[in-house]
Amino acid sequence: MPELPEVEAARRAIEENCLGKKITKALIADDPKVIEGVSRADFEGSLVGKTIVSAHRKGKNLWLRLDSPPFPSFQFGMTGAIYIKGVAVTKYKRSAVKDTDEWPSKYSKLFVELDDGLEFSFTDKRRFARVRLLKDPASVPPISELGPDALLEPMTGDELFESLSKKKIAIKTLLLDQSYISGIGNWVADEVLYQARIHPEQSAASLSKENYGNLHKSIKEVIEYAVQIDADSTQFPCEWLFHFRWGKKPGKVNGRKIDFITVGGRTTAYVPELQKLSGQQAARAGSKQANKRKGHGDGVKDDVNEAASDEEVNGSVQSKKGRKPRGQGNKSSAKRKSKESDDEDNANDSEDDDDDDNDDHHDEDQKNKTRKVTNNKQSKVEKTSKKTVQTSQNSKKKKKAK
Repeated sequence: MPELPEVEAARRAIEENCLGKKITKALIADDPKVIEGVSRADFEGSLVGKTIVSAHRKGKNLWLRLDSPPFPSFQFGMTGAIYIKGVAVTKYKRSAVKDTDEWPSKYSKLFVELDDGLEFSFTDKRRFARVRLLKDPASVPPISELGPDALLEPMTGDELFESLSKKKIAIKTLLLDQSYISGIGNWVADEVLYQARIHPEQSAASLSKENYGNLHKSIKEVIEYAVQIDADSTQFPCEWLFHFRWGKKPGKVNGRKIDFITVGGRTTAYVPELQKLSGQQAARAGSKQANKRKGHGDGVKDDVNEAASDEEVNGSVQSKKGRKPRGQGNKSSAKRKSKESDDEDNANDSEDDDDDDNDDHHDEDQKNKTRKVTNNKQSKVEKTSKKTVQTSQNSKKKKKAK
């Protein structure tokens, strides 16, 4: 999923290759879900003959300033990407167009040819992106509703401390809130919290002064480094290991196990040995662990989640005390995989589908087993009922005979 580093890499590629050039041809896809609020003809007519003056970004949004308005704006969504023919835009995914590749791609939503022959395209396979034509993109939603940009408008240490101390939600959930700080997505948040040694579920308001300092430093360093290496997320420990989830291989960071939990509705990678809950949250977590060891019901839900997480990492089902009836833990895992598969880049599509198919078959098996058990119970009830009726009839016959 493109985040600040990927979108910034696209902005820089356009800045380096397209500024000062005139648009001689424009093709807009017939896709009103992605192309928002403007017809194809009007969009194309507003681009042709215009010169690209500058490229801008805030958070995960990019827009081009032409020599006169309106200006094209791109909200990248889950799989939005800029491709420039002959130029490797980013290392996040395949970004260099080869002579043998389909061009423009069938997933192209906006295609532009410049006066020197250079061509670029905005593509979106899953159609969660939005392409707009606006007079002033920065002054209207969604860009006007964004918080300060994590790279261009970083908070000072004091500003971060003051704002976080008022937020009683999980720190990762807050980092993902684009109205609080824009540009940080799932893998960047995981990396920031790993480097800062902060548990993703730790309440923002409960962080120590040391945590605040480490977090402020990590946000700056991770974002700047990600942009410096052209969004090559594989050079970060947590993001590199995050992809092991889809291959169901055990993940480790410097010999330490990496686990997966769900925070703010997103699959989250963290290292339990280094990222620990503190204060009252640590005490509550310890109490839950104690309950689970005693076999108390309070730990049932956590056991299922843990089992699902371990299954994703290690590729095997581990039996645990206090788990829900067979099959429910696997359904939880299947739902999480189904939701999170949308966040992975296209290279993982077939692998995700295979995992989902396997989970579906497993769920169907469980349903069949449940049906068999139910049918057996119904059969026993029917037999018992028949015996009762027969006994009653025999008794009546004996009475008549007397």
